[in-house]
Amino acid sequence: MIILLSPAKSLDLESPAPEEPSVPRFERQAARIARAAAKLSADDLKEIMGISDKLAEENEERYRRFFNSETRPAIRTFAGDVYRGFDASSAEPEVIDYAQDHVRILSGLYGMLKPKDRMRPYRLEMGTRWNPEEGTEGKLTDHWSDKVAKELRKELKAEGSNTILNLASNEYFDVVRGKLLKKNRVIAPDFRVETAKGLQFQSFTAKVARGAMARWVCDERIEDAAALKRFDRDGWVYREDGSEP
Repeated sequence: MIILLSPAKSLDLESPAPEEPSVPRFERQAARIARAAAKLSADDLKEIMGISDKLAEENEERYRRFFNSETRPAIRTFAGDVYRGFDASSAEPEVIDYAQDHVRILSGLYGMLKPKDRMRPYRLEMGTRWNPEEGTEGKLTDHWSDKVAKELRKELKAEGSNTILNLASNEYFDVVRGKLLKKNRVIAPDFRVETAKGLQFQSFTAKVARGAMARWVCDERIEDAAALKRFDRDGWVYREDGSEP
């Protein structure tokens, strides 16, 4: 089973990172994208990314000094709600080792990262309408789709599995959606909270739950898709009546 996660906009550049970093599969491609991004002005970044002046200036500087910035393992660097749920700081080394074999983080800059893969601070969402290849149009999704899907197919074959646990957002899963659905089983949990108005989707809660489920799979070494129904961390309960085959 391969578990897919989205990255996070917020980053942790300070906490301990004891793991020996691994090398990202698409590190060379990421370097080319970073060099292309370094040519963009703050105004360009603001328009392309749809961000504020402050964030545009921050990321202009970040890409200007990209290759001088320190690297950290991805699982220790991403710090959003999903990673709050995963809580790598409390994980034993063997849990991170298991995650290294089974968790994949989809990335606008790096394409796909393993938890221990070294990364530099960046902001570049997969749905960004910008293609780093000069003279071409499209989104980063177009740039990465074939590359990431091919790598995932190879990893699934090596693992002897055809099951993907998709805990990534739609924006990120779109990079492989059309490439992996035909011959693989994709399980996409839908986390909803019981309210006075019935079951409701709450973004923050769902993101934390995705991270918590990924961590639970790694803690319990879950290999069988049917066992995912047992997920009960933080009070979550599987609802048969709300599920599709």
